[in-house]
Amino acid sequence: MLLPRVLTALHASEAIDDVVVVTGAHELETDARTVRCPDWALGQGASLRCGLASLPADVEAAVVVLADGPELDSRAVDRVVESWRTEGGDIVAASYGGVRLHPVVLARAAWPFVPDEGARSLPARLVACDDLTPPGDVDEQL
Repeated sequence: MLLPRVLTALHASEAIDDVVVVTGAHELETDARTVRCPDWALGQGASLRCGLASLPADVEAAVVVLADGPELDSRAVDRVVESWRTEGGDIVAASYGGVRLHPVVLARAAWPFVPDEGARSLPARLVACDDLTPPGDVDEQL
């Protein structure tokens, strides 16, 4: 299972306060807090909106990663969050060799605009993570 590797990277990050895992078609066992999204079939954006809606009102931004990105590096999470904190922006994403991937920081102002296909369609300021291994996306490798 890929999720434990992703969760390990998130827990190693200095920038993460809490982790929420959004489930859909299948329940899963994890020690992380889970939120079930009944509209998961609409697309990644629907699941993302469920996760965002579960966050407390005082949360300014959320770090978004994919559960099927087994090579996620906690340093990429820290780098993207630090860039958001110092330079701002509603959407800040890691890039590897100029390719936008994750992690992605979504400031609360961007949350209402997440479409069903997910946040990838929204413009983002990119943070170079070329010195790190890309997180991967198992879906794209099939």
